[in-house]
Amino acid sequence: MFEFLFKRQGKQAASGEQPGAAKPAAAKSGVAQQGNNKSKGVAATAASQAAAQAATQAADARAALASARERQAGQLKALGSDEAAAADFILQSPFSELRLAAAELVHGREHLERVYGAMRNVDRRVAKLVHGRLDAIRHHEAELRRGEDTLAQARALLADLLLTPNHVGELDRKWSVIRAPELAAEFEAVRAQLGARLESQVQLQRAMIDRLAALRQLDLQGLDAAAYGETLARLQQEQAAALVDPGHASLPRTLVADVTAELARLTASLATVEQDGVAVTAREAALTAWQAQPQSELKADTLRKEWQRLPALPANVAGNALQAQFDALLTSLPQEIRKPKAAPAASSAVPARDKGADQPFLDQMEALEAALQQGSLGTAAEIDKSLKEAKDKGVRLTSAQLEHLTHLRADLKRLSDWARWGGNVSREELIKTVDTLATQNLPMGELAKKVGSMRERWKALDTLSGPAPRSLWERFDAACSTAYAPAAAHFRQLADERHANAARGQALVDEAQAEIARLQQTEADWKHVSSTVQRLRTAWSHLGAVDRKEKKRLDGLFAEALTTLQRPLEDQRKVEVAVREQLIEEVHKLDPNERHAVDMLRELQSRWQEHARALPLERKAEQALWQRFRGACDALFAARKEHAHAADSERRTHEAAKEALCARLESAALDATPSNVARLLRETAAEWQAIGPVPRAHEARIEKRYHAAVAQVQQHVAQVRRAADTVLAGAVRAKLRLIQALETALADPGSNAGTHTQGDDWRARWAALAPVDGGYEPILQKRFDAALAALEGDRAAYARQLQENRPRLLNDLLRLEIAAGIDSGAEFARERLRLQVEVLQSSLKSGQKPGGNTAELRALLALPALADVRTETRIECLMLRQPKEAS
Repeated sequence: MFEFLFKRQGKQAASGEQPGAAKPAAAKSGVAQQGNNKSKGVAATAASQAAAQAATQAADARAALASARERQAGQLKALGSDEAAAADFILQSPFSELRLAAAELVHGREHLERVYGAMRNVDRRVAKLVHGRLDAIRHHEAELRRGEDTLAQARALLADLLLTPNHVGELDRKWSVIRAPELAAEFEAVRAQLGARLESQVQLQRAMIDRLAALRQLDLQGLDAAAYGETLARLQQEQAAALVDPGHASLPRTLVADVTAELARLTASLATVEQDGVAVTAREAALTAWQAQPQSELKADTLRKEWQRLPALPANVAGNALQAQFDALLTSLPQEIRKPKAAPAASSAVPARDKGADQPFLDQMEALEAALQQGSLGTAAEIDKSLKEAKDKGVRLTSAQLEHLTHLRADLKRLSDWARWGGNVSREELIKTVDTLATQNLPMGELAKKVGSMRERWKALDTLSGPAPRSLWERFDAACSTAYAPAAAHFRQLADERHANAARGQALVDEAQAEIARLQQTEADWKHVSSTVQRLRTAWSHLGAVDRKEKKRLDGLFAEALTTLQRPLEDQRKVEVAVREQLIEEVHKLDPNERHAVDMLRELQSRWQEHARALPLERKAEQALWQRFRGACDALFAARKEHAHAADSERRTHEAAKEALCARLESAALDATPSNVARLLRETAAEWQAIGPVPRAHEARIEKRYHAAVAQVQQHVAQVRRAADTVLAGAVRAKLRLIQALETALADPGSNAGTHTQGDDWRARWAALAPVDGGYEPILQKRFDAALAALEGDRAAYARQLQENRPRLLNDLLRLEIAAGIDSGAEFARERLRLQVEVLQSSLKSGQKPGGNTAELRALLALPALADVRTETRIECLMLRQPKEAS
């Protein structure tokens, strides 16, 4: 407020010049004004030249830019397929469309990565194109890696001894989703080899199945011993070849075992087939010899006895055919030949029934004969034993019965001899089979079953074929012991593991009982108790096999200890569940729109974590409660997010409204006038305040735009107002100069202005001037009329008045200059200082800040007083400063 007290005074005040030197100062002011006008003209000329030069430079720059673009376009065409040159061109070119065209030529990963690193924040289109190609390269490399892994898996399957179709199917499924054309040929080759292996395995299995069917049908074909042995040898060779085939590992073990069992059975029955062949041959020879003899030489009883002495016929087609031929031969004998033999038989039958063996003995003899015909050696041996016991008890036989029994026992001996020979062959095969068990890598359980089945078959051979030689039995027992040794070691290991597991189970029971004792003596650490229960339960589930009796005892002890330990834990967990339920309810009660809802939710989450760490619940219950708690938290965040979305939408609406208001202000800035600017700014400010907040990220920008629009409106209005003030000041200055010229003519008739002394001339000059707005026209008109009246009336009195008013004019002018902050000049420094003190005192008394006073300016303009050039210049400067306030 007191800045005018400290204004720096001019150099003339320091030199001590008096106010009387006003005319030279005014002259200097006129010269300065002319210089200013000249400088303005020079400045305008310089500005036009600068604008023309700038336009020329802009045209040159555009031409240079077009030339550079054409030159780089030519370089782009010359690149061809050189990716390195294309990458260098992209990094150096300033033209985005040329960079994009060059990017189409780059395909190598190294160059793409170099271009992407340089263009990522420079050229979005190039970066997007390059990034897409890099992604395609990475995807292709990932497919190649997956293809290589799948190919390696295929090679591993090819090298694996056991190839299964499900593995190949899984391989095909993996390859079907892989796109690696580079590896397709190699994979197809490996896949073809796998397919060939699978096909060979299928053929091997089918051949094994057909071989088993052939073995099961072999004893039903009625072959002779030679054909039977040849066929059996061929099937054995095929089986041996199948077992050494590269794909033998794929053969089902049960199928291999069935074929092996059938081979052993048929090998054991080969002796029986040979015996049957010998019997058939002998009976055929005898039957052929009898048929060659004359029937008159044949006797039925003799034929029957000799037929009975021959080896027993097999119960097959050949045996039945021979028996039918023998019966036909007997039937063809003459009656007279057969009758003499029939009577003694009949006559001897009566005493046999009277004196021979009883009917049960005879029934046993018939059973013995039937067993011998069927080849049931064991049954026949049992029946013969019972017959010996019955004979020892005193049973008396007739000669015919004795002869028949002797014949049956001879057949039994021959059958036993053949069975013993076939049994030994079968035992040799059993020994060979047992020897091969050690090389088959069977599971231990299956190995034990195989060895047990071999021993059972040895016992069955003892029953059927009689006891084996001791040396053969020792060889078989040693082979079984050797084959069973891995299984025995395995079972001993399992037994040791069961004992160790029992010891571990007892240790777990002891630990549980110790935990119960500690829980009863000290304060419970529920987290430790929970972890102990879980650990004990997990350890018990992984305990392993235990002997059944020991397992039952340990299960009872552990269940009792765990129940005792879990009872208080479950009670505490019920309390914890209630606490968790309460936390969930508190989350549901939170208001999503509350300001501190997130902080409160975080506090609840922290409490949840504290309780979860203090005592973990059962996994299922913990998961269920956690899902509910997380669902409640998610619902709260979703509600807050929805509210935030609504608030964001509202802020975006507010932003659009403020953008529209700024656009309206910017468009109104060109049409604003001083008369409506206040209303416009007031209405826009009220509307701006009425609009709600905008997004925080755009708040500074929209505020800046609004203030810039307001400043633009104010600047435009200020320019209009300054232009109006300039026009007003010019009009006031013109009329004031005319009035001052008239007053000078009145005061000094000899001056240049005094020559125009006609009132009509002055009126014409006054009428030629434009009227003045802002309340200055009546004041100036009144002063002009008063001077014109003095011109036509009392000049002397008006001249004296003009002279008398001069000091007042200077004083009022100086006071107004002080109030307006205008420099008065060095010659008025002392007087100005005095008036400044007065103005300060008056302002302190009135409590108002000193400033421009429109009434004082109008009074100054209305005051008729003589003014020199310097004073006129000072009044004009004051007018240039004051019209805005005066209006």
